[in-house]
Amino acid sequence: MDLARALAVFGMLAAHLLTTPEPLRLTDPSTWVDVVNGRSSILFAVLAGVSIALITGGRMPHRGARLGVDRRRLAVRAVMLWAIGLLLTQTGVPIYVILPAYGILFLLALPLLALPVAALWAIAVAVAVVVPWVLPYLEALPVWEGEAGETLFFAVGWAYPFPLWIAFVTAGMALGRTDLRRAGTQVSILAIGVALVALGTVVGSVADMAGWAQPDSYLEAVLSAEAHSGGIVEVVSSTGFAMAVLGACLLVCRTPLTWVLAPLRAVGSMPLTAYVGQVVAWAIIALAVFGDTTDLRAFRDLHPLGWFCVGAIVLCTLWAVVVGRGPLEGALATVSRRLVPTEGGNPADRVET
Repeated sequence: MDLARALAVFGMLAAHLLTTPEPLRLTDPSTWVDVVNGRSSILFAVLAGVSIALITGGRMPHRGARLGVDRRRLAVRAVMLWAIGLLLTQTGVPIYVILPAYGILFLLALPLLALPVAALWAIAVAVAVVVPWVLPYLEALPVWEGEAGETLFFAVGWAYPFPLWIAFVTAGMALGRTDLRRAGTQVSILAIGVALVALGTVVGSVADMAGWAQPDSYLEAVLSAEAHSGGIVEVVSSTGFAMAVLGACLLVCRTPLTWVLAPLRAVGSMPLTAYVGQVVAWAIIALAVFGDTTDLRAFRDLHPLGWFCVGAIVLCTLWAVVVGRGPLEGALATVSRRLVPTEGGNPADRVET
């Protein structure tokens, strides 16, 4: 899990700091860097769902009073993530901050905590297939117009529209309710992920060849494979990509390579700290060099990606060795425990999935 989260962190860094003018084409290696666009943030969302499942019982979800405590603590975390996200948007750094959307997605996940795996998959699939048909209408609503609309856009993190993105979180929760320690499960996740990527690629190719999606048409928006489009092909293939990455990372960490990759796993053990840290560092450096945080092209021209990645690895590794849990991760856990103390729940108060 930590290794997969680290890849998501570095993928989002690359998406922010690299210019990728050409869409991904498997036959053209020069476009392969585009793999980070869209897929990194969706990987984050799927892994967030896995984490939600794990902290609420994993394969044996909590129930009763213990489930109530879980829900209230997750609600506290959701509000804190949303607030941190709003603060980051005030830095002026020219990225779409994902944390406000995370806060809303965590709240939407609360009613799903007690559901069995089959129900979680059913919801994820239904949302993934249905919402892309509705999303173009939602994005055309007049509520997004004007200054008030722009404020609302950032407040709800609409660059990552929660009516669709709950599918990624729910899929992650379904994965987290399986026995992720079993090699067979890990192989299955990898295989299904690869199959979904292939399915998305085939559907996208057939749609293009058949001329189903004319440029700028409604059907093009619904079927789109482009990053952050919310099209069905993007949703299917990017969910598959996230599953394949998770499955591959779980399998790799069954080998001695897990120790070689320990510095990367340190970054993944504190993804919130790494994410917030890179935005804050970006703002400080941009202010110091340009006197302005909003010029994306000028900041990219500094070629900061390598320095940011090395800095994250070094600082997170040192913190993990000396202190342990990431500072922001620890803060969220502490605040949620203080505001929602444990009730007299029985550790055996669980239900099999």
